[in-house]
Amino acid sequence: MEAKARVVDALDIETFLICENEEEGRRVSAGLMESMGLSDFDLVYIHHEGIGARVRIRAYINRPGDRYTWLEGGEIND
Repeated sequence: MEAKARVVDALDIETFLICENEEEGRRVSAGLMESMGLSDFDLVYIHHEGIGARVRIRAYINRPGDRYTWLEGGEIND
C-alpha cells in the first residue's frame, strides 16, 4: 500500500511562497497542490508580507463519507 493511501483524512502543508501579492500567492498555492497530484484542497490561511506569502493548505485525501483508501486492501508492509 503506498504511503498516500495510508492517510486517514488530510495533509496540512505550511510554507512561504515567493509572490508579488496575495492573488499570485493563491495561484501559486493551487499550482503547487496540482503539481503534487492533490486536486482536492482548501487554502486555509494566506498572509502576504514583503517578498511573499505564508500559506497553509489542507489537501484532502479522504473526506468524511468517501471511499476510504485504507479500506481498499493491501498489506500494511507493502
